[in-house]
Amino acid sequence: MRTADRLKKIPPYLFMELRNKIAQARAAGVDVISLAIGDPVEPTPQPVIEELARAAHEPANHRYPTDEEKGMLAFRQAVAKWYAERYQVALDPGTEVIALIGSKEGCHHFVLARVNPGEMVLMTDPGYPAYRASILMAGGEPVNVPIRAEDNYLPRLTDIPTAVAKRATAMFLNYPNNPTGATATSAFLRELVEFARTFDIAVCYDNPYIEVVFEGEKPLSFLSVPGARDVGVELNSLSKPFNMTGWRLGMAVGNKELIAAISQVKENTDSGVFNAIQFAGITALSRCSENIGRMLEIYARRRTRLLGALADVGIRFAPPHGTFYLWVPTPKGLSSIEFATLLFEQAHVVVAAGTAYGQYGEGYVRFSLTVSDDRLDEALQRVRKALR
Repeated sequence: MRTADRLKKIPPYLFMELRNKIAQARAAGVDVISLAIGDPVEPTPQPVIEELARAAHEPANHRYPTDEEKGMLAFRQAVAKWYAERYQVALDPGTEVIALIGSKEGCHHFVLARVNPGEMVLMTDPGYPAYRASILMAGGEPVNVPIRAEDNYLPRLTDIPTAVAKRATAMFLNYPNNPTGATATSAFLRELVEFARTFDIAVCYDNPYIEVVFEGEKPLSFLSVPGARDVGVELNSLSKPFNMTGWRLGMAVGNKELIAAISQVKENTDSGVFNAIQFAGITALSRCSENIGRMLEIYARRRTRLLGALADVGIRFAPPHGTFYLWVPTPKGLSSIEFATLLFEQAHVVVAAGTAYGQYGEGYVRFSLTVSDDRLDEALQRVRKALR
């Protein structure tokens, strides 16, 4: 059976490849520990689970979701309240907020809502692979913008050729950054707004790790910068702050024209999020903020352990202050693939090779902190043994 040509342009999805690799090894009896995928093992807060159960028993919620593609007004109001209280951003829940089936979906719908076939879309390298796939499926042309350690993994917007900037219609950015863990500054975001305004570039600021910051960093919303909502939208998610990755609930907020366009795409693509999950999301946003601090303590502890283990084998570096990942330089003489392969074969520990995120990911691998403490300790013992 012939399939669409567009699929041939899309590289294999990193995390599906990793899952297949892990499954094959485990089927062969190997005790594999995966530090490659960012999926918290801690449970969703109990009040959220209880609210889901309550709402799931309501027959009215068994029908198509309320307001379908936009999301329940009550959920959008809860999002607006959260943004006002946490990030000092005022949002109109009627026109500037939309519910998403996770922020990943929002990336795809943003491209379909903004980009015409053949138009350029800027994305960082290294960067989240799903951006490239969404751009290609919409017929756009991905353009890599390097981010480097010496620039704190922020793109040099002034280095983007004017001819390219004039042809670009959109740009993906993600801070706190996956995979590097870098955080943005208000000064950079102001520069970004001016750049986007100058070249009429719509910004998709993917911000699901906004709450996962360490060492004095504060959560920073793109929309807190003056003029940001004139040039773009921010995507966010309940997955990371509330351990709800499997629930698939997020939001797009910001520019009302882009929100309306994303809504138009969604109304022709899906029928929205199950009402019961949205009610559970309201509970998370209104009653479970303490879960964030609890998880940050856990991740900070694991982060310290991982940094210590790496230092024991001669890998020392100053990590950025965001996400539950560590972007780790490879030992001298080893490429990203070689180091990841060594850890898999010698320690049965899986990490993500930096080149999976772009050519500028060479020389790095990404470790995730979303495993239990005992499994992390076991993994670190194996890593020490393999690298000594």
